[in-house]
Amino acid sequence: MHYLVVSYSHKNCDIATREKLAFNTDIQSKILKEFDKNPYITEAALLATCNRVEAILVTKDTADAQNFVYNIFSSNSDLDKDELEGRSEVFEDSGAVKHILGVASALESVVVGEAQITGQLRSAYKMAKEYNTCGRKLTKLIEHALRCAASVRNETEIGKNPVSVSSAAVVKAKDLMGGTLYNRNVLVYGAGEMAVLAVKHLVQAEANIVMIGRDYNKTLEIARSLGEKIKVATAKELPKYLNSYELLFSATGAPHPVINNDLVEAKEFHRYWFDIAVPRDIDGITHTNIDVFAVDDLKGIVESNLELRNSEASKAFKVVGSMAEEFYDSLKVENANPVIKLMRKRAQSAAKNEIARAVAKGYINKEDEKNVEKLVHNAFKKFLHNPTVTIKEYMRKPEAEEITNTINLLFKKEEA
Repeated sequence: MHYLVVSYSHKNCDIATREKLAFNTDIQSKILKEFDKNPYITEAALLATCNRVEAILVTKDTADAQNFVYNIFSSNSDLDKDELEGRSEVFEDSGAVKHILGVASALESVVVGEAQITGQLRSAYKMAKEYNTCGRKLTKLIEHALRCAASVRNETEIGKNPVSVSSAAVVKAKDLMGGTLYNRNVLVYGAGEMAVLAVKHLVQAEANIVMIGRDYNKTLEIARSLGEKIKVATAKELPKYLNSYELLFSATGAPHPVINNDLVEAKEFHRYWFDIAVPRDIDGITHTNIDVFAVDDLKGIVESNLELRNSEASKAFKVVGSMAEEFYDSLKVENANPVIKLMRKRAQSAAKNEIARAVAKGYINKEDEKNVEKLVHNAFKKFLHNPTVTIKEYMRKPEAEEITNTINLLFKKEEA
């Protein structure tokens, strides 16, 4: 069995491609079901965020599994299979392990250290569990990755003062508005994770915030949890605020643009709109006094923050490297289990046969048979303890395969 990750992210795909791969939960569940049917894939999880889509798999054959991923992603998006194959980053076995640990620890995010991805991986894991596509090997990997993320947070300051795409948008807005958003009127369209992050940063900037979400009552509940002064408006009031406020942060979960020229009235004042959704919320705006900034336009701010985090990132990568080695070691030790089971099985079988023969010949009373079995079992257990420990130690060494083959050969010959 092999670990395999097929990855599409901000590193190898532009925003237009990522929009087409922004699978909703219905499509995610559909793809998981398809993975489950595939004869080459034994376990599967699907991580789908605004900046990343990854198939995390345990496979019998990596080449056939990759080909299936390209086909299934193509059939559930508007992307050609050849383009998907050309754009993909593929990680196998040890590379896949290290990659997933890095992703979970937010070292592969648009903004290094942004902890949001850890929760998203946990959600992907939960969905895979719900659809019974996550078995022992994938469980072991993802749970180790989540522990790695916790270690990175605890042992470094990479997540201190975290910067997300949402906060990068607020930083850009501050810059455009003279360095402060104090008492500025701001509309936030959306009530999901990205919108909530934007609101949190806007609250800290002491802006006057109006939130609009699809569900008014749910948005009102969210707004109350974020700040007493946040106002909530209905979706019908969207044009009113679009055409009266200078600043808009849009982050809905809509699969297509929801703000276009039809909603916009010509105004003399300048407006700055931040589209932090993937797929994009804003499209086709032709008014000259409206500047629209999408996710990719915020990369400059993101990159400047990356420079500030380089020293902490190097520490974090060391943690990931160490925990990846720990994971590899645990896999090697697991390889010893079949050999150890074989030795114990042969010992137990030999003991039972000899005890049965002794009972049949009258050397041992029938009523004493169980006690003798326990005695012999304990003797073999003690006898095999040191060999067991030694075998597990040697599984970490280059000669592990040779030792395993030798033990298998010895005991299989004994069976014959």
